[in-house]
This record gives sequence, C-alpha cells and structure tokens, in this order.
Amino acid sequence: MSITCFPQHSSNSASPCYPVASDAGQEAVARALSRRMLAGELTPREFTFRMHQRYGHELALTERLAELDDEYDVLEYGDKTMDQVDAEVTAEARRLTAHPHVPAEPTDTPS
Repeated sequence: MSITCFPQHSSNSASPCYPVASDAGQEAVARALSRRMLAGELTPREFTFRMHQRYGHELALTERLAELDDEYDVLEYGDKTMDQVDAEVTAEARRLTAHPHVPAEPTDTPS
C-alpha cells in the first residue's frame, strides 16, 4: 500500500501520513496542490487539469475544480473569460486550503 506524508503548517509537529487511495489521502493531495497553485507553482489551468485528471468528477471535495476545468475547455464557446475562470479557480483553491479537514487517525510516519 502506498503511503503519502504531508507537511504540517507548524514546524513542531510530525507530518501525518495517509494511504494515497484513502479519503484522507485524496483530501491531503487536493489541499497540497491547492497550496502549490496559490504559491504560484502551478497556473490555475494546470491545477484544474491535474485535479480533473486525478479525480474526475468523483471526489466531492474537488467537483467544482473538475467543472472549472471543463469551463476552460469551452471558453471560446461560453460567456466567461479566462481571467474569470482563473479567479474562480483561485477562490476554490483558497477555500480548500482555508478549511482543512482533519481526518481521523493518520497512520504512523514511516521510518
């Protein structure tokens, strides 16, 4: 089983580790990618593409990001601009990082 560890916001606590396919692992990945986008490491378009590719429309936490990825695909036919979709993606990333879910009982940090 694959385990993923994510750094905490506080430097004095251990990083939690979750099975990648678990709900907690999927949420941790979504929040980590959100932080990367907000830090400028990913464009809003790259961020939604990765989230949509990874989770499709199946993960409730990232459903809106999958919808926004679809909106990028039809910009030339719709009534929104890329800047408007980028702003919605940024707002969604902020929402994800501002309201972290603390899953029950992460696994121990691998040695």
